[in-house]
Amino acid sequence: MPDGLVPEAIEEYAERHSDEVEPLFDELRAETFARTASPAMQVGRLEGRFLHLLVKLTSARRVLEIGMFTGYSALMMASALPDDGELVTCEIDPGAEAIARRYFDRHPHGKKITVRMGPALGTLASLTGPLDLAFIDADKGNYVSYYEAVLPLVRPGGLIVADNTLWSGKVVAPQTEVEQAIARFNEHVARDTRVDKVVLTVRDGMTLARKL
Repeated sequence: MPDGLVPEAIEEYAERHSDEVEPLFDELRAETFARTASPAMQVGRLEGRFLHLLVKLTSARRVLEIGMFTGYSALMMASALPDDGELVTCEIDPGAEAIARRYFDRHPHGKKITVRMGPALGTLASLTGPLDLAFIDADKGNYVSYYEAVLPLVRPGGLIVADNTLWSGKVVAPQTEVEQAIARFNEHVARDTRVDKVVLTVRDGMTLARKL
């Protein structure tokens, strides 16, 4: 189910040369495309595998996700956590939540996931650190606010990952409110001396910021 972000032949080639995903993830992806209005909000298979690997590389035990959608990325990251690991994920759409919870219930690593419904900034205000990894993939207008709320919770050496930071290349000359919001976020992180950072051309752009 290509989404047009990467040429289909290249996406398929990369998938063939990466670790496979469990059939449950393909089932979740198919249901998301069949039953939601904006299925492209779901991370792709390669980005999911990348997030899984980042959790392992950071030896993460506590992960935060802002923007669960139907749960693909949450479940992929949870499956990389140790048995006593924890992932807190934030969402506001009850329809997406219902799909996600069904798949969490069916997967052995779903028990590591805690879903917090409601505006994410309110949830963030109630959390305590330290976090090992935080994944930001929600409404773009709040990206800077999410980043600033998350950074104090992340341990030194921990990682913040932000999705969609290239927005199909439109951040180069942003026109719409969403494009301008992402461009502001990119500039904000680029100037931040509290982190090491890199913008990757993975799918629709991913920014990695390691807290110093």
